Amino acid sequence: MTKQNNASMNPNLVISIIVLVASFTVVHLFYAGVVRPAAETILATQGTSSLSSIWVILKDLEQQICLSLMFFCIFLMLFKLWRLVDEEPLYTRDFLKEHDKSQPLNVDEALKELNASSYSENPAMATWINCIRRFRNTRNVQHAADAIESSVDNLSAQLESGNNMIRYIIWAIPSIGFVGTVRGIGQALAQADAALAGDISGMTASLGVAFNSTLVALFISLILMFFMHLLNARQDAMVLRTQESCEKHLLSHLHN
Repeated sequence: MTKQNNASMNPNLVISIIVLVASFTVVHLFYAGVVRPAAETILATQGTSSLSSIWVILKDLEQQICLSLMFFCIFLMLFKLWRLVDEEPLYTRDFLKEHDKSQPLNVDEALKELNASSYSENPAMATWINCIRRFRNTRNVQHAADAIESSVDNLSAQLESGNNMIRYIIWAIPSIGFVGTVRGIGQALAQADAALAGDISGMTASLGVAFNSTLVALFISLILMFFMHLLNARQDAMVLRTQESCEKHLLSHLHN
């Protein structure tokens, strides 16, 4: 388990920017070297009958942007999941197990010990510290128990707000797909005269852009929403384990 003083479940800004740029760069190179050449070859040889090819479906700019954002979003979720799994043993640990529960807790010594820990900013240990501080000030176990509930609620709110970027990307991807739809329909309407003259190939290709961009964007959104659901479930489990650990271990140390 990696020791980190940073309680945030999000990568720092520099790492996020690097991964975002890398995602767009790698996808662009893949499109330039594989997707678009393959799509052009298929369109040239098969014509309108090739519109169902995966390369043709993926070839446009909107799909490229959606795929780039998908990989960045997956990175954010995997980073959060790694932090949760890495620190999972802390959620059920008795941080004061060396203290005799039959004796009154030396509050100042316990706080000094917890604050000196390399995990002092971990959500679980931070909850212990807040609770013990409340007990030190009030000498009331019920007030300390209230502090647990308040800290756990704050933890839940922090985890929820930390997912804002992921939720924004999941919302933005279908919107980008709809932009492609509008662009494709606009191009198709611009070629209406050619279609009335009997050449429908241009209009068909433009409508393909319209429908393919939405298709890819919605499919990516469905995948990301599934992983988002798994991440939320893991975060909720972390909050519940933190509360259970405090009620099971911490309160048993607090008595006069």
